[in-house]
Amino acid sequence: MPRATGGTVTRRRHKKVLSLTKGHRATRHSLYRRAHESMLHALNYAYRHRRERKGDMRRLWITRINAAARMHQLTYGQFINGLNLAGVAVNRPQMADMAVRDTAAFAALIQSARDALSKKV
Repeated sequence: MPRATGGTVTRRRHKKVLSLTKGHRATRHSLYRRAHESMLHALNYAYRHRRERKGDMRRLWITRINAAARMHQLTYGQFINGLNLAGVAVNRPQMADMAVRDTAAFAALIQSARDALSKKV
């Protein structure tokens, strides 16, 4: 009885893995076993970093808001606290965009936060 090797199914699976590892170095793009390991790691990193990117963006928004708030002599924490006391609900991506593109609108937010903080004290 002849030995069954899988033939086209195995070849297709191997070609799929090798096509996914194009650009990897050394044997990680040419030998199936090494390429499969490399592919699994690469897909795992991609999955993890898609989630990390959310935190990276949040840190960037907070940095931009903090820099713009400090130009008006308020820290980020004081600014957010003032907005909460004033009942202003603007999310961080919008505030960061305002801080960069629309300084007049951001100055209005700063003023409302400052007013709310002065009423509190």
